[in-house]
Amino acid sequence: MENLLVAENIYKKFGGFTALNNVSISIPKGSIFGLLGPNGAGKTTLLRIINQITMPDEGQVFLDGKPLHPSDIAHIGYLPEERGLYKSMKVGEQALYLARLKGLSKAEAKARLEYWFKKLHIEGWWNKKIQELSKGMAQKVQFIITVLHKPKLLIFDEPFSGFDPVNAGLIKDEILQLKEEGATILFSTHRMESVEELCDYMALIHKSNKLLDGKVSEIKREYKSNTYEVGLEAENETELLKELNERFVLGKAKFQSINDDLKLTIQLQENETQNDLLTYLIGKARINHFVEVIPSVNDIFIKTVTQNA
Repeated sequence: MENLLVAENIYKKFGGFTALNNVSISIPKGSIFGLLGPNGAGKTTLLRIINQITMPDEGQVFLDGKPLHPSDIAHIGYLPEERGLYKSMKVGEQALYLARLKGLSKAEAKARLEYWFKKLHIEGWWNKKIQELSKGMAQKVQFIITVLHKPKLLIFDEPFSGFDPVNAGLIKDEILQLKEEGATILFSTHRMESVEELCDYMALIHKSNKLLDGKVSEIKREYKSNTYEVGLEAENETELLKELNERFVLGKAKFQSINDDLKLTIQLQENETQNDLLTYLIGKARINHFVEVIPSVNDIFIKTVTQNA
């Protein structure tokens, strides 16, 4: 798949502190890419380099196959973690002003703003001042300003910060819709559930170094441990448990069931398959529950960061 954005071998220091140490990422066109990491990992520094707010000490960024140029800012929409709206200005006046800076005519900017204000249910906010809005309300305004000029690359730094669950869900739906319309999206977060729900690709940065990078489904496949969660009914559970312990690596499982199941995780050897396990269990017990344990992004995050602590 063709990449829209490529950052190659990025180094950045602030005094004696290394913010980014030889970090590279590639973001395919039309995808959602999650940039993960604990606070202070280097995520925001990388986003600022892509936005040309700061420059790398070494390395280069390419947009659409060409070295990043100052004029490319017109093709990027950036929602920073630290919001930058003028608190004493009216919402509509400020949104119109910022839209004009993105190259839209007054008429086009107003038409698009009216569309988005209606879509996010904020039609009555046009004459309110930013200082009158809650953090979540101001976040909606900033989101609109970020996407208004229809950039080909959208960058969101902690986009769900300040939102209640209802509005966070609304913004997630809008992000997915923007992807459907052809936008490429990069967002930085430490909320793993957002990556599960939205991202096609991800990279994990920890202490200025990239530890993981790739397609989310492929990373999950790599971290699988050939483990299955099972719910079993047997006439003699004690005897069955003893027999299973002698053959497999067992653990306790937690899942809801209407049956009085023996709930276990069973880890197989590399050369064993789920069919082997099913064939074995069918002769021993009634199987009420059987599912492969797929690691969550949160599991992968914790394991990777812990191993590299």
